[in-house]
Amino acid sequence: MEKLSYRWLFLIIQALMKKPKTPLQLESIAQMHRVIGLPEPQHPLISIVNFSEMQHSPADFTEGFVLNFYMVAIKKDFKGKIRYGQSYYDFDEGVMSFISPGQICYEDEPSDRPGDGYMLLFHADFLRGYTLDSKIKDYEFFTYKANEALYLSKKEEEMIEGIFTSIKQEYNLPIDHYSQDVMVSHIELLLNYANRFYNRQFITRKLVNNSLVSKLEEVLRNHFDNEAVSLPKVKDVAAQLNVSPQYLSDMLRAHTGLNAQQHIHNKLIDKAKEILSSTELTVSEIAYQLGFEYPQSFSKLFKSKESISPLEYRRLFN
Repeated sequence: MEKLSYRWLFLIIQALMKKPKTPLQLESIAQMHRVIGLPEPQHPLISIVNFSEMQHSPADFTEGFVLNFYMVAIKKDFKGKIRYGQSYYDFDEGVMSFISPGQICYEDEPSDRPGDGYMLLFHADFLRGYTLDSKIKDYEFFTYKANEALYLSKKEEEMIEGIFTSIKQEYNLPIDHYSQDVMVSHIELLLNYANRFYNRQFITRKLVNNSLVSKLEEVLRNHFDNEAVSLPKVKDVAAQLNVSPQYLSDMLRAHTGLNAQQHIHNKLIDKAKEILSSTELTVSEIAYQLGFEYPQSFSKLFKSKESISPLEYRRLFN
């Protein structure tokens, strides 16, 4: 028994001594080029790289990396399957991903890097003075997780590749007064097409998204059935579903017209109706049971949804 205790103590100490993963901080596009073994970029604030140029890169991103600039990539020629949420799928078409400054990203295996496609890097300062500077925050896919990539059809892939090719051609030309204007216009066109194709994906990937909706219903049902005295938060629910809050809201909005917060509120009101019609608990007790700190907040939400107060609703059953 004593030996077993020492063994457990040794394992605990060993675990505590393990070096925590430290994401690599990439402050500039030039630093990114050095890390992946490429020459200095032609412009300090923008670069476009073909993944085929990175095949023998010594870079190791398995402990994570954080960019101080934007990355938009189209990835092709994967050796394995592509992860989407908790499932894996075979895709011959191109896959797009979007990373904004400050996001922590991970690479599962360096050998899983795409064999072809483009990686566009641009700093926020490259957009200063253009409408895209403020508009880029409206492209919600920049808040999605890496496993919520955009899967392109063959026709969509050709359109996107054409824009990347145009950016690369302009990037390789001598810089003049119009270079930045042209490249910013191409970037905006690229993001607008991505916006359209993401909306299409919410429709065409109904099987995956229907499964996500079913899991959401189960998570909320378990939450309310367990009578946990806390309001379900969108970020916590999304975490249980292994998606980002924004992706969950966009997917629900495409299928039901409601965002995640509205969906949660509807489920909460359904549970409140059930309790009001089947128990003699006071409104304050019901509010507390559902996770509200103040009964007034519960009553206000209920009335905004049902146009009557909780007590008025209960009287319908008396």
